Amino acid sequence: MVEGRGWVRPFFQLWLPLAVALIFTLFPFYWMAITSLKPNSELYNPKVMPLIVHNPTMKHYIDLLTETDFLTWTYNTMLVAVISTAISLVFGIMLAYPLARMRFPGAALIAFAVAATYLVPQPLLFIPMADIINSLHLGDTLSAVILTYPTLLVPFCAWLLMGYFKTVPKDLEEAARIDGATRLQTMVKIILPLCTPGFISAGIFAFTLAQNEFLYALIFLTNSDVRTVPVGAISELVRGDVFYWGQLMAAALLGSIPVAIIYSFFVEHYVSGLTAGAVKQ
Repeated sequence: MVEGRGWVRPFFQLWLPLAVALIFTLFPFYWMAITSLKPNSELYNPKVMPLIVHNPTMKHYIDLLTETDFLTWTYNTMLVAVISTAISLVFGIMLAYPLARMRFPGAALIAFAVAATYLVPQPLLFIPMADIINSLHLGDTLSAVILTYPTLLVPFCAWLLMGYFKTVPKDLEEAARIDGATRLQTMVKIILPLCTPGFISAGIFAFTLAQNEFLYALIFLTNSDVRTVPVGAISELVRGDVFYWGQLMAAALLGSIPVAIIYSFFVEHYVSGLTAGAVKQ
């Protein structure tokens, strides 16, 4: 009898918690999907079961793509996220490498300042950022957010990469220097290839944050043709006290697809980078 019930403990200790966590994680996506597929007659009818779609329709998706600038918002979002991520990774490496691999006075203080900078709330920064953007005459341009997003992304990327750079044995770097490699060649050919998981995890985080950022995009982008998906969806699909829930959920679901695809391809590197780099830091 005991052997026959050997599945009971794994079920309650592993599979049941995993099932609960999976349902809790996927429920928002399920809610977005069914809301975007419901016709208005079901969507605003309190008597209809909210978790079931009786007459699915693609009208909300068609209206989103034809009556709004969603495709333009998506292009703007991808462009801003890719460029901001690239800038943040380059500057993050330039900041993290000397702090992790070189000894100089004040290195520990600078490393602490990098971590503290990431913790500064956005509302404290957007006023001086707005003054800088206005003085550069970059209002209502994608350059405004491309230049401001790295102020949020570089500190985290540097902090994450510092922890990962420290895991690389210094003997490898010293051997490369003895063979005649410069400091830059050592970083590019030795350190970075060994830190690929940390590099990927920092890039995914930066891309995700840049894609979903709302406050700076709301302040600096007012024209519809330069908005990103988060700002465009809220500005165009919420009019006064009227919420176009079907199109809002369709925009949210479509906007989450690029991040989901990236995570599905690099999830192992992402988890490895966070555990091996950030935890050791």
